[in-house]
Amino acid sequence: MPEVKKDQSAGKRQQIYKSGRTMFAWVAGASVIAGFAVVVAGFLIQRIVFESKVVVEKQNTVNTLQANNKAVNKLRDEIRVLNTNAALSSVKLNDNEEPLRVILDALPADNNALALGASVQSLVARTPDVKLESFQVGEDAATDDGTTATSGSNVKDVQQIPFTMSISAANPDALRDVLKNLEKSIRVVDIDSMTIEQGDSRVVMTINGHGYYLPAKTIQLTKKEVKP
Repeated sequence: MPEVKKDQSAGKRQQIYKSGRTMFAWVAGASVIAGFAVVVAGFLIQRIVFESKVVVEKQNTVNTLQANNKAVNKLRDEIRVLNTNAALSSVKLNDNEEPLRVILDALPADNNALALGASVQSLVARTPDVKLESFQVGEDAATDDGTTATSGSNVKDVQQIPFTMSISAANPDALRDVLKNLEKSIRVVDIDSMTIEQGDSRVVMTINGHGYYLPAKTIQLTKKEVKP
């Protein structure tokens, strides 16, 4: 009888040991599956968030393109109206140009100092007996106090191009006519300072002024990286 009890006790311990190993295996397996599920769920959540960001940026691009397309039609209508403007037509340089060209001539889109210089010198040349003694435009234009004028000062996005010139005439009225020509110029020219000196036979007038230009707007396609 004692031997039978020992065999039964050993069998029970063996069953308990096997049951413990099986339970441990199930718990370990469940832990692995649970950990894998958490990792996959985290990855899916990150992927969903990333895809949402991409969709939002795509929608922003679509909205921008739609707004630009609507603005094009409005801009075309405004250009048509300007090309029928009687005031612009009255100051065209020639009949072959569109009235809208007057605006571009009055306020160019680039810092073309040479064009400003040619325009000012042509206005001076309209008055007989006026001699252009000197002319400087852009960074080399000196002010009346001896300093160097700088171009590109910003006033509501409008940039300035400084110039200085010295003209002379035997008749002071001729110099006044030059000022009138500058006032009538299509391109806006402002005079900052002016000095007049009487010579032996001619009157010399030195003018410091500036013209304007408005940098053109640029349209550029850009790429935006969306990170997870």
